[in-house]
Amino acid sequence: MTRRNWSVPETEVVQRVRDRLDADGTDVLATVVRVEGNAYRRPGAKMLLDAAGAGTGSITAGCLEDELLRVADEVREEGHPRVVTYDLMEDDEEDVWGLGVGCNGIIEVLLEPLTETYRPAIDAFEDGRDIGVLTVISSEHDSLSAGDRCYYDPASDRFETPTGDAIGDPEGAIDDVEGAIDDAEGAIDDSDTPDWPIDQLTDPAAELARLGKADTVSVTVDGESIAVFIDGLAAPDELVVFGTGHDVGPVTELAAKNDFRVTVVGFRGAIDLAEKFPAADRTVTTAPASIDENLSLDERTYAVVMTHNFVDDQLTVETLLDSSVPYIGLMGPRERFEQMHEAFVEAGRTLSAADRSRLYTPIGLDLGGGSPYQIAHSIVAEALAVSNDRDPTHLKTRKGHIHERVSIEPSS
Repeated sequence: MTRRNWSVPETEVVQRVRDRLDADGTDVLATVVRVEGNAYRRPGAKMLLDAAGAGTGSITAGCLEDELLRVADEVREEGHPRVVTYDLMEDDEEDVWGLGVGCNGIIEVLLEPLTETYRPAIDAFEDGRDIGVLTVISSEHDSLSAGDRCYYDPASDRFETPTGDAIGDPEGAIDDVEGAIDDAEGAIDDSDTPDWPIDQLTDPAAELARLGKADTVSVTVDGESIAVFIDGLAAPDELVVFGTGHDVGPVTELAAKNDFRVTVVGFRGAIDLAEKFPAADRTVTTAPASIDENLSLDERTYAVVMTHNFVDDQLTVETLLDSSVPYIGLMGPRERFEQMHEAFVEAGRTLSAADRSRLYTPIGLDLGGGSPYQIAHSIVAEALAVSNDRDPTHLKTRKGHIHERVSIEPSS
């Protein structure tokens, strides 16, 4: 596989999955389902492998991707999912796959034929909806088999089959589209629907969908063990860039590569924004006084204000402060913001401590660079740090693991 295919952002992997679902192919989806110790990627990392021997995405730093292509051929031929385990704890694994990798971790990877059962996950991601994807990894119980899948929709707090049929209800009552309830216990009389232990899976599915994290949960039904991989697919955060100057381009490019859904907003209609900023997911032309009429500004929106026009910047910042946006990065020196602050005061607006905590100006992390892409790196890195609730520092000074661990228990 090429470096380009290996290093694509997660949003591009999802796009590729959607494209391949719409095509006639026999692709295999590889997903990290469990990690013991250290590894380059955490559970939920994905890679799509096609019959031509190419892969899109990454689950390691490159040491296992070619090996996974080989296993994918077997899964493709067999037509059944498989979980493979790679023990990378030792440096001296003698010619294991021709590698001596020593990542100090054990990685379990689910490889499955890409089928329509995965489409609800792609649809939710494209629509900007959070969703929990539950896949049986192993089962001793005859009601579920490896590869069985269902979905948890946090908006409706219910489980569904890949075809959209309700499986059950945590409260024991399901009102289907015809308003019929099968019995007082809320069970659905459908012999084709696996009997999912949703009472044990509701809490972990809800939590992982909210966090956008993944973990494998073991539950027990009638004394039999079932391992379920729960992949929380959270909709990407949106980075809205206000401005149309040349310096906007590097910011949109890097933000897109870091899995932000990027929107560029311009206040002058003479510019073809889509042509000028091809890395943006969408472009909007509006007026500073009409921002909130054309954009949904919420707690998952991160804003970069770089119009280089004082009045436009001031009106934009004021609108953003009236929203729940957690990050408002403003381009320009401190003196320029102080002038803006004075203008706010003169207009009768006092900035609270909460307002100031969301304002980042001068924008960006102190990386020392001054070129357009170096400045863009500092801006996107700062937005990432806020999005991930991190205090930027050197990893060598960080206590504990580099990647945040998630430990989820079944519902009690």
